[in-house]
This record gives sequence, structure tokens and C-alpha cells, in this order.
Amino acid sequence: MTETLLSTEAGPASVGGAIDRSLVGVDADPRARSRGLITGAVGAIGVVFGDIGTSPLYALRATFTGKHALPLDQLHIYGIISLMFWSMLIIVTIKYVTVMMRADNRGEGGSLALLALINQLTETRRWGAGIVLLGVFATALFFGDAMITPAISVLAAIEGIQVYAPHMRVSVVPIALFILVFLFLIQERGTAKVAMLFGPVMVLYFVAIAVLGVMSIAEMPGVLAALSPHYAVVMYAADPWHGFLAMGAAVLAVAGAEALYADMGYFGRLPIRVSWIGLVLPALTLNYLGQASLLMRHGSAVANPFFLLAPDGLQWPLLILASAAAIIASQAVISGAFSVTQQAVQLGFMPRLNIKHTSAQGGQIFIPVINYTLMVAVILLVLAFQRSTNLTSTYGIAVTGAMMIDNLLLAVVMVRLWSWSKAAALPLLALFVAIDALYLTANMTKVPDGGWLPLMLGGVIFVLLTTWARGRALMRASMKADMIPMEVFIKSAVGSAERVKGTAIFMASAAAGVPSALLHNIKHNKVLHERVVLLTVKIDDEPYVDDAVRAKVTDLGQGFYRMSLHFGFLEETDVPAALTRISMCGEPFSMLHTSFFLSRQTLIAAAKPGMAIWREKLFGWMLRNAASAMEFFRLPTNRVVELGSQVEI
Repeated sequence: MTETLLSTEAGPASVGGAIDRSLVGVDADPRARSRGLITGAVGAIGVVFGDIGTSPLYALRATFTGKHALPLDQLHIYGIISLMFWSMLIIVTIKYVTVMMRADNRGEGGSLALLALINQLTETRRWGAGIVLLGVFATALFFGDAMITPAISVLAAIEGIQVYAPHMRVSVVPIALFILVFLFLIQERGTAKVAMLFGPVMVLYFVAIAVLGVMSIAEMPGVLAALSPHYAVVMYAADPWHGFLAMGAAVLAVAGAEALYADMGYFGRLPIRVSWIGLVLPALTLNYLGQASLLMRHGSAVANPFFLLAPDGLQWPLLILASAAAIIASQAVISGAFSVTQQAVQLGFMPRLNIKHTSAQGGQIFIPVINYTLMVAVILLVLAFQRSTNLTSTYGIAVTGAMMIDNLLLAVVMVRLWSWSKAAALPLLALFVAIDALYLTANMTKVPDGGWLPLMLGGVIFVLLTTWARGRALMRASMKADMIPMEVFIKSAVGSAERVKGTAIFMASAAAGVPSALLHNIKHNKVLHERVVLLTVKIDDEPYVDDAVRAKVTDLGQGFYRMSLHFGFLEETDVPAALTRISMCGEPFSMLHTSFFLSRQTLIAAAKPGMAIWREKLFGWMLRNAASAMEFFRLPTNRVVELGSQVEI
């Protein structure tokens, strides 16, 4: 990753909140450690596994009723179950839970956190730009997936109504829309209290689907043979075309696998591993086997094998439980979108956005523009596709694309960071790449039937992210070319301007030269404060920064100081709070006697090398609509002076 793309002048509030390290086993008391592990595992079940946990609602049904439906016979039923099981075992258990989770950035996971880690710890940058673009594209694909997941999960759950009460078929879409709109509208109020119920509800859900699976397996125990990998091979050998298409549906069973890695910072790797291996994987396997048993015995159950597993008396409770699980899965995706957005802003790929806290501890945030953009997109998807089966044609491309990119990032980590030998790394990487390549290729067959949607969304978001990063780099370069050396400015200004009491802090995007706000202040006001601080906020390539190394100060003489404040990319960038803990500029800071001077640049698009005119205009639009720097820095509203300037790129 290049230095220009990663640097930024500020960042928003923390999304994930402080990590409870007791959950990962650092407590000295074995009993407390066990309690922490259990608590973390239950919490992980409620937050991390919502997406992959709700896949039984639609995955097997889509395989036999979707656009490229497989023949409903033993060959294909056993083959698809074998394919799903071994995909969960290799992709989720081995790749993500066992290997990828070792590549954490101080406990944090996800594509952007991994990019920051690679940039931080590697010396060779000749391939850096390509790695950056891959990571950014994976992030763009995530946003496309975040729009589809709530729509397909909630629709699939509510469709249980038409199974148990066919006359209510017309109510499915209105009820799904009501639930989704309500879910998005409550985001601003915060979901901390509701989130406490997520874990127990999802534990109950996984236990329930496992029990239903066991009850169905008991009717036909021979279906357990479908776990053998040879059934997937036999299906391919006997029917190569349908076997290939089956991968486009089987990927639904591992949708959400990348969330295990991205959400690692919430709970730590150990609770996630325990919950996956101890409950989630067995429950999913048993439920898929139960659905297969049902289909072998009653082919007509293909209309909705998940809900038809429930015996009389348990049908409506299952519907309620599945709907709750779908809502939880959607909530997790929305929160994840906030988290990824926060990382993208911190690392310089998105403009400043308005961030609101929804908990006193700062553990949750709300990003209005992301929330309501997702809400509109999800509503349009539900109205356009009407059924979860139709939406499955859009699902999978973004997931498999992100998985493939993760392989390439993992290759860099293995070779450059872990110093694995090629003999050890290549076989494992080859296995991951081969499987993900097959899944990606199979899902490309969905493009004409709706698969174009996540690709289009991902492409648009990719253009926005890269345009912002490139535009900021060009703007900084333009401003740097016109900068006056600070030593020259001090000699000239001290003798020509009147000094007034108090402290003036000039926010500067570059740690060199004279900020434009300071130049304009001298030009128009002809005064200097007794203490002048040139402050640059830097976001480091790690999620958290210790207070001991947060501030660096250089005394420039004549009452001038240059300061840099360092924050992690998951920390709240509260400048006043950080300044009150600093006394390295002559005396402690008092907000009552401190004024903040900000520069607001207005972009003038020009026919210069660097970016096309249309991208310059797009960047200008993004710049104009960025959140207020005053809110972004958490500056006191009555202590801010903003001065404008024009910049050509």
C-alpha cells in the first residue's frame, strides 16, 4: 500500500468498541477464563454467524428450484450435500477459522485491517499498488453483499408463512418490507440492549435446526453417507454440467464465511473457533442432512424443505425463530457495513462522514448516509425480486470474489509476514485458490440472471473509493508544491504581526510547511496567538495506539509548535480529549483559551495529468459533501474558525 493512499487527516468514532480481552483467554483465573470464553462464544454466535446460520433457509431449496435447478434424485441430493459439507470444512474451518484468523492486526480482521498490517510490516512496496486495489475491490464487493443479505435472509424467513398458511402468500413482501424498514429505522437509537439477546436467540435457533435435522435423519439414517466426499466427485463425473452449476448454489452454504474473519475483533479468535466447531458447524450439517432426508422421502418438500422439517405444533414457533435469526443476521450485516465504512474513512478511501454514537461507551456507532442508502437499496431489491429464490441469482458473486481476493492477501501474509517456505505455503494456497476459483467461475453463470447487480454495485463503489484516495493524493501534492517553509514564515511573521493571548491550533493535513489557514489568518487578521500549534492527525496502520506514543511534539521556537496526534484506525479521533492529556507544548491545553483554525479547500477541476476530468468533478462532489471537519474532529463548536482556499488538481 502506498503512503499517500493510507494517510488521512482524521477519522470517525470507533465501531467495534473496546475488545474484551478476557474473552480470548488472558485472565489468570481458569474459571473466569472459562466464563469469558463461554460468554464470548455465545456472543460470537449472535453476531458473527447470522449470515451463514440463516443459509439453510434458502440454500438447498435454491439448488433444486433456482434458475439452474438440479435434477431431484439421489445422485444430486447426495452430491450437493457432500459439496456443501466439504466446502464448509475446507473454506470456513480450514481457510478462515484455522489459517486466516492467524493474520490479525492487533486482534482486528477484515480486508482493510489486513491491508494495513501488510503495509505496516513489509518493506518491499513494488507490488503495493496492486495489493491496495485488490483490498479496495474486496471492500467494494462487501457493500454489494451487505445490500443483498438483509433482503434474502428476511424474505426467506417470512416465506415460511406461505408454507404454513398458503392464503397469506400475498403478505410475504409487505411483512418483509415492514421488518426491514423497522430494522433500519431503529439503528439510530442503538441496539446495545437488543444485542444482548442475539446470542441466546441464535443458540436456540442452532439447537432447534439441529434437532429438526436429527428427527428427519432418523427417518432415513442412510443419508449420513452423503458426508463422504466421493458423492461430490461422483456427481461431477456423472453429470459435469449440473455438477458445475451446483457450485453456484452450494456457495450459499458458506456465504458469510468472510464475516468470521472481519468480526474477529469483536470477540477474539478463540471464542469464534469454539462456537463454530462446537455448535454452528454441527447444527448446519445436521440440518442440511435432515433436509436431504426429507427430499429423498418426499420430493414435493422441495418447495421449502427447511420449514417442512417442522412437525405439526412446531411450525409457527420455527417461523418466529427463523424470522428472529434473519433479523439478527441483517443487523450484523448493517453493523458490519458501519465498521467497514469506518475503516475505509480512517485509511483514506472515503470522505469524512457524519458519525453518531449510540452507546455511552462508544462501542456502537450509527452512520446515517450508509444506513439509509442500504435501506433504500434493500427495499428496491425486495420489490424487484419478490422472492428469496430469485435473489439467490444475485448472491454468491460478491462472496466468492472477496474470498478469492482473500487468498491473494493471504499469500502475501504467508510469504512476507510469516516467512513460510514455498513448499509449505503453495499446496495450501493452491487448494484454496482452486476451490474458490471453481466457485467464482460457477457463480459467473448467474450474471445474466441478476449476478450483474453486485458486480455493478461493487464497480461503482470501487470507483468512488479509488477516486477519493487518488484525489486526496493529488490535492496534497498540489498544496505541498505551494507550501512555504515554516522557518521562513516564523522569521517573517513574528516581527510583523501582533501577538495576542491564548492558544491557536491550526489543523494541517501535512506535517510540513505552513497550513493555508495560518497564511490566511495572518493575511486578513494580522495577529498571532502566544502559542501556535500546527496539528496533524495521523491514522496508523493498527487498530489502537497506546496513549504513551499518541502525541509527538517539536518546538519550533517563538511560541510555535508542530504536533502530530496518532490514532488507530478503529479509534475515535477526539482531538480535544487527546489534547487535554498533553502538556508538551509549554503548558496544558485549556479548551476555554484555545481556538481551532480549519482550512476548507474548494476544488477547481483542471486539465492536468493525474485524473480524468469526470473523476475530478466526482472528487469535487465528494469533497463538498464530506462531513464537517468540526464534527469529525469533535471540536467545540464555539472555538472554531474556518478559512477557505481553492486548489487545482
